[in-house]
Amino acid sequence: MLIVGAPGSGKGTQAARVSEQLGIPAISTGDIFRDNVKNLTPLGQEAKAYMDNGDFVPDAITNEMVRARLLADDVESGFLLDGYPRTKAQVSYLDGILSPMGQQIDAALLLVVPDHELIARLLSRAAESGRTDDTATVIKHRLDLYHQQTKLMLSEYAERTRLVEVDGTGTIDEVTLRVLEGIETARSGLPLRA
Repeated sequence: MLIVGAPGSGKGTQAARVSEQLGIPAISTGDIFRDNVKNLTPLGQEAKAYMDNGDFVPDAITNEMVRARLLADDVESGFLLDGYPRTKAQVSYLDGILSPMGQQIDAALLLVVPDHELIARLLSRAAESGRTDDTATVIKHRLDLYHQQTKLMLSEYAERTRLVEVDGTGTIDEVTLRVLEGIETARSGLPLRA
């Protein structure tokens, strides 16, 4: 499965909860990037320059990091990707990784949150945690990039009838319930809204 949403939509929080509920690993590209940056890997050093500017890390770097993670033993029974794929090209690349393993994406859960709420969440998070990448200018830039780059990717999963839109507003528990309902909706083939 995928969990998709703009920066600040709660993807990481919900991914961790779904991972625990279903007993599958949550794989966050943000965590993969930060680990590579922290460990000063060559890919991490390349990624850092983009991350510091609020830009998405280019596909070539991202794809290589994700491929390595999806070849780990713990994904054999399933996984939840958080933050990947973002583009239609990444969808094709992901298909190329999964197909030889006999796997596919069964559901793409889209957390829908209005931009004004995302900006407020991210500014609050920046104040609480001291994250230097969450300034108002960078946040707006990241949201613009998200909307531009994910449009075609979301259309691809909608065409495959794998896209499930989930209201990402409300308490964490309320959103978790809607996400779990969305997973059941995808499994049952019902209309794709939760």
